[in-house]
Amino acid sequence: MTTPTWDEPGGAMPPEEFRRSTEAIMANIEHVIEGKSATVRLALAVMLAEGHLLIEDVPGVGKTKLAKALARSIDCSVRRIQFTPDLLPSDVTGVSVYNQEQRDFEFKPGAVFANLVVGDEINRASPKTQSALLECMEERQVTVDGTTYELQAPFMVIATQNPIEMEGTYPLPEAQRDRFTARIAMGYPDPRAELAMLGGHGAIDPLNSLRPVADASTVRRLIATVRDVHAADTVQQYAIALVTATREAPEIRLGASPRSTLQLLRTAKAVAALEGRDYVLPDDLQALAVPVLAHRIIPTTDAQLNRRTTDAIVSELLHRLPLPLDRARSPYDTRQAGDRGSTYDTRGR
Repeated sequence: MTTPTWDEPGGAMPPEEFRRSTEAIMANIEHVIEGKSATVRLALAVMLAEGHLLIEDVPGVGKTKLAKALARSIDCSVRRIQFTPDLLPSDVTGVSVYNQEQRDFEFKPGAVFANLVVGDEINRASPKTQSALLECMEERQVTVDGTTYELQAPFMVIATQNPIEMEGTYPLPEAQRDRFTARIAMGYPDPRAELAMLGGHGAIDPLNSLRPVADASTVRRLIATVRDVHAADTVQQYAIALVTATREAPEIRLGASPRSTLQLLRTAKAVAALEGRDYVLPDDLQALAVPVLAHRIIPTTDAQLNRRTTDAIVSELLHRLPLPLDRARSPYDTRQAGDRGSTYDTRGR
């Protein structure tokens, strides 16, 4: 097997080209989403980590707009699913219908046959319909009537849900939540960003004028670049220690799965690449622990009665767990000596 060159489709990118491509995508999204640079960066990191994103927040803060802006920034196939109580699994995966002319059954692909699938209000569909996403999110394939259909790469599900309004909703089961790489919240904008939104969104929705700045081939090369990011043994052991801590904590009834360890490390590689590094720091894992792990754990009854959120529990575990002692400059660091800045020991530990 030969190593792909820079110019081959799917091959990794040079650092400068990677930086230009990712910055163009983020800048494009920020034309629509005001004052949420960190959220936009994390959403892009999840895509480059070949994961799926769950956006959970109150109505009107831009959950669907973020999903649409990311989808429209890439020139690839995009499908939107409005999850409702009467939505059927066949609406998601597809169905075989009888063709009278050919006198045979013909498969009609469902909405998941796209590079980016935007699922709005995912918790409004029944658990039976929600389960239609399990296979495609994990295995990148769909099986209908005994036939398996492969999904094209890249493939990403971006789902939104409202955690406040519970009437007529179905909570996501553990298996479904565990397939989402990260859960993020938009939060309310600060007054300056909200004022800019009034001026920019008052007459024309900027989402309508958004044009793609990348295509599916470019995203595949970005993903290949992220895969090449180095994670030292100490960093991998720290990732395992973080996940193990969720399984041993007395206030947690169900800890994070081995899948979460893999996705935590993959997302950390994407974050490192977006910051111009070709290696992962323990700080990357710390920054991602809450969005990647918190939605996967189930607190005990006592913790719930004490109104302990999963975000707070994971944050406390981070402070209890010591950072790796070996945090010297990585041999994979390709930056010049003058560009090191204060990357290391930013937390004073």
